[in-house]
Amino acid sequence: MISNIDLRETNLARLREEPLDVLILGGGINGAGIARDLALRCLRGGVTLRIGLVEQRQFASGTSGKNSQLIHGGLRLPEGLEFGLVHEALHERATVLEMAPHLAHPQPFLIPMYSWFFAPVLWSGAFDL
Repeated sequence: MISNIDLRETNLARLREEPLDVLILGGGINGAGIARDLALRCLRGGVTLRIGLVEQRQFASGTSGKNSQLIHGGLRLPEGLEFGLVHEALHERATVLEMAPHLAHPQPFLIPMYSWFFAPVLWSGAFDL
């Protein structure tokens, strides 16, 4: 029977074999999700990367599961007129919806408007409500 110590030493030796392209620290939901997302993007793009994922304790034992689980299109960003970040957020959301449609679903929102000033911006579809 292989012990956890032997398995750990084997995995550490594999990490030392050759340089990694990406090393992800933390094996919670965020770290595992980043590793999966990167692997899928590499597969889609025909790129080969050596990805390492390390965790201090047991995988999925940390607190990263306490995030909001919400993939948004950047509704808070227009206040600072950071349209580049809005575009990037929308692009990333579209990528996630394409790569993992079983995990991400569009969620309708009711957004109160306290000023008619923002109505054209919201109705324009620039933020893909």
